[in-house]
Amino acid sequence: MHLFVTELRDFYETPLGAVARRLIRRQIRNIWPDTKGQQIVGLGYAPPYLRTFLQRTAVCALMPAHQGVTMWPPEGPYKAALIDESNLPLADSSVERVLMVHALEMSEHGHDMLQEAWRVLKPEGELLLIVPNRRGPWAGPESTPFGHGRPYSRAQLEKLLAETNFIPQKWHPALFMPPSHRSLLIRFAIAFERTGARLWPAFAGVHIVCAKKQVYSGLLKEEKSRIPARLIPVPSAISLRER
Repeated sequence: MHLFVTELRDFYETPLGAVARRLIRRQIRNIWPDTKGQQIVGLGYAPPYLRTFLQRTAVCALMPAHQGVTMWPPEGPYKAALIDESNLPLADSSVERVLMVHALEMSEHGHDMLQEAWRVLKPEGELLLIVPNRRGPWAGPESTPFGHGRPYSRAQLEKLLAETNFIPQKWHPALFMPPSHRSLLIRFAIAFERTGARLWPAFAGVHIVCAKKQVYSGLLKEEKSRIPARLIPVPSAISLRER
């Protein structure tokens, strides 16, 4: 099931969404502590996690057509674009990092999307993939975006990454607290995170995996010509939906 961009945005404006953003963003900063001078492309619905890079890194948010797009950042200048997830409007080997969140599990063309991420990454570029864990508590309830689409096991992700020429480098489980909007549980989110990471890492709510682009000597890939995305102001997501 696809979620529209307004539903994703509204979740992150709730107390539970704010906690989830903070816990996942902390892991992202640990994995990518220094991105100065590099370009990060967010694919899916990445704005909640891209904001931390805005001041020191060139970023853009590419949102799939089935999801819709919204103006981001709201204060401008806008860095969001509506795209075809199987045909990214970026040149080959043009970016250093790709962050995929609320993307793979929502897509009917996940393999193609990963191949496109491989194509646009520079040699030794990195993909940071955030995907619901099928064994975790967040994969079931539909009260959060992580309960929609197809969750993955670690073995399934390893296989899919290998098929698309990525080498997993680091695995960081996150979201051990129950996906509940109850204020008491939200208050103890950090305690859940510390205890879960130590005692039951296999039952995290999401997989966070950092994978490196692998380039084989002699690997032949079809050359594709791409027109770089024009990141221009867009109408609000609601008006797009109405059209």
